[in-house]
Amino acid sequence: MVLTLLGTRYAIKWLARRGYGQEIRDDGLQSHMIKRGTPTMGGTVFIVATIVGYFAAKLFTMTPPTASALLVLFLFAGMGVVGFLDDFIKIFRQRSLGLRSKAKLAGQTMVAVIFAVLALQFPDDRGQRPASPFISFIRDIGWLELPSILVIIWILLLIAGMSNGVNLADGLDGLATGASMMVFGAYTLICIWQFNQSCATERGVGAKCYEVRDPRDLAVVAACLTGALFGFLWWNASPAKIFMGDTGSLSLGGALAGMAVMTRTELLVLLLGGLFVLITASVILQVGYFKLTHGKRLFRMAPLHHHFEMLGWEQVNVVIRFWIIQGLCVVIGLGVFYAEWVTG
Repeated sequence: MVLTLLGTRYAIKWLARRGYGQEIRDDGLQSHMIKRGTPTMGGTVFIVATIVGYFAAKLFTMTPPTASALLVLFLFAGMGVVGFLDDFIKIFRQRSLGLRSKAKLAGQTMVAVIFAVLALQFPDDRGQRPASPFISFIRDIGWLELPSILVIIWILLLIAGMSNGVNLADGLDGLATGASMMVFGAYTLICIWQFNQSCATERGVGAKCYEVRDPRDLAVVAACLTGALFGFLWWNASPAKIFMGDTGSLSLGGALAGMAVMTRTELLVLLLGGLFVLITASVILQVGYFKLTHGKRLFRMAPLHHHFEMLGWEQVNVVIRFWIIQGLCVVIGLGVFYAEWVTG
């Protein structure tokens, strides 16, 4: 939090001096044109802050990094590199579109496949690997075991869905930052709870214990992400002095999917990150309805937050109300997670 709270200020000055500003689509909302030139690629700040924070914690406590945490950080940083290339091309060529869709998808796929393959390796002394061959909700679903190739495809789809979901939500000042911060805060609590009830410790309570590898270290990663976003939000809140860009949104979506895979909460993340799912669904529905009706629109504009802007809502009102929706999703998700443990 300290690194982003203080470091973002210097990043803004450095980016502004070099003219690394945001390009705005000509067919977008006219009210957003005033944002043209605002420094972008701010995601690099919280990526660096998160990684530094994690390894500082390891150094301070004199404990080695774990495979699960390193893999989530790899996915987080790797997706950030893809986003950085996208942002850099936008700035270099002075256009609102960066990487071609095929190149962007290829980059995301490469990082996701490497993550998925490695996550199925590195068994600990109990035989637990970072990722599981089962599809999970709050735990592994015993009858949904997949062969390795399908596990990799499933993880790839989860990463693609979450990274693009956060990317679509990153359209208003502070919206994606605040919403992501809530989800990673929830994962901090989930990982601490899983550690306290881990089957690998004496505190594990029979059938209620969690078969998750390295939950405490995953809590450290989630806490670092939460703190880094908290500090970044100071500068990203309306009126934003800096944007996270695709560097930030793709990396956050990747980290979110990575946490879901490692904590065996792959379907629960759809509830915890409900706002991202809702925004993504609005785009899918808009495109589908447009094609089916030969030109009619379901919303005035997609993604969903722009629809409410076109209805006359102030940008700040849209952001705060969407934060409330995201907060409710997190509370309900945590409630479902705890209720499953209570009921056994």
